[in-house]
Amino acid sequence: MSNFNEREKAEEAKFHQDQELAFKARARRNHLFGLWAAEKLGLGSDAAENYARELLAAAFGQHGDESVLAKIEADFKAKGVALTLDATRIRLELDRCLAEAKKQLGIQR
Repeated sequence: MSNFNEREKAEEAKFHQDQELAFKARARRNHLFGLWAAEKLGLGSDAAENYARELLAAAFGQHGDESVLAKIEADFKAKGVALTLDATRIRLELDRCLAEAKKQLGIQR
């Protein structure tokens, strides 16, 4: 039975580590995404950093990614950012930021 318990503990540790890496990747993605959106909104470096932090806070809300996407879409509309940045384009950028975040964190999956 000891072998089974050891294997079970190893699986639990791996699951925990995977969850932690996924959390870090999403947080880094949201930060990168916020900086990208801030650039499109014409914000300076300090304002861009603050905007990225606002997005991190929005992501921890009830609706996660949907809150982030809704905030950016609303902010883009309010500032008159080019209509070529529609919901599909914004989602593609979110995916690109996730890939970049995983690369920065050394996550191969």
